[in-house]
Amino acid sequence: MSDIFENDLEAENINLSSLEDSDEAEEIGEELVFEKPLYVLRMNYSSETVYARNDRNLDIKPGDFVFAATRYGKDMVQIKGIAAKPIGVKLSEVVVIERKAVKEDLKKMEEFKAKEKEAFRVFREKAAAHRLDMKLVTVHFLADEQKVIFFFCSDSRVDFRELVKDLVSVFKMRIELRQIGVRDEARITGGLGMCGRPLCCHGISDKLRPVSIRMAKDQNLSLNSLKISGQCGRLLCCLSYEFDWYSEAKKRMPQEGLHIVYDGTNFRITEVNFITSMVKMLGEDGRLLEINAKRFTKENGKWRID
Repeated sequence: MSDIFENDLEAENINLSSLEDSDEAEEIGEELVFEKPLYVLRMNYSSETVYARNDRNLDIKPGDFVFAATRYGKDMVQIKGIAAKPIGVKLSEVVVIERKAVKEDLKKMEEFKAKEKEAFRVFREKAAAHRLDMKLVTVHFLADEQKVIFFFCSDSRVDFRELVKDLVSVFKMRIELRQIGVRDEARITGGLGMCGRPLCCHGISDKLRPVSIRMAKDQNLSLNSLKISGQCGRLLCCLSYEFDWYSEAKKRMPQEGLHIVYDGTNFRITEVNFITSMVKMLGEDGRLLEINAKRFTKENGKWRID
């Protein structure tokens, strides 16, 4: 587990930098203090979450549908839970719940779902007619605005002005086309990761943190691209989630390759297992020892074993 298989890189001849995220890390918002808890709303069509205030003291609970002004417009979203003490929330991420959805709203939402299937078909036909290389991911009709949003992927920038004109002539409402990345596509469509669990970006958090090759190296993982990349073809999100833990663990444990004198013999550390907190050492006399990391202490920049 601790070996880095450089041979895997040579065999596949893959540039691992292509798996990294080119975008810079998102700036974490100021830790705001709210007098009342915030509700966590989910836009199911894009698998995004947003925080909201219940200034009107509506009788709402998790699972209910409410109306709020999202980044895409006024729409009906679902309450997923309550954040009693939200941390690092940007003021721009907080919206106000305007009203609770009634039966007529829920019925209208079901009608929109049927229209979205038809809109999906129309979009693909029109895009093919204009010979545009666009992969449509999902379609959504806003519940409180005359507007339809098409989320699509493409390897390059697309001039879709003529396509928009065709779509407007068909749907007779505002048309918005949003080009998204491969990680956003995986977040929306969902699926199972190599661990057998739902994708983190879809089922746990919609905040896509940039991931780098350094994170895989610092976690002593194989650099085989098939083992460290996810369904989207980019580096696994869990590398970023677990990086902070590994960074702290490395400070408490000696590094591989370090030489240390123990029991009158010079040993070289051959493996450090951060999960089990066990350290393997090979001595000049041929002895192979496995010692708990708790026995290692660092004084004046040097490691020793108690």
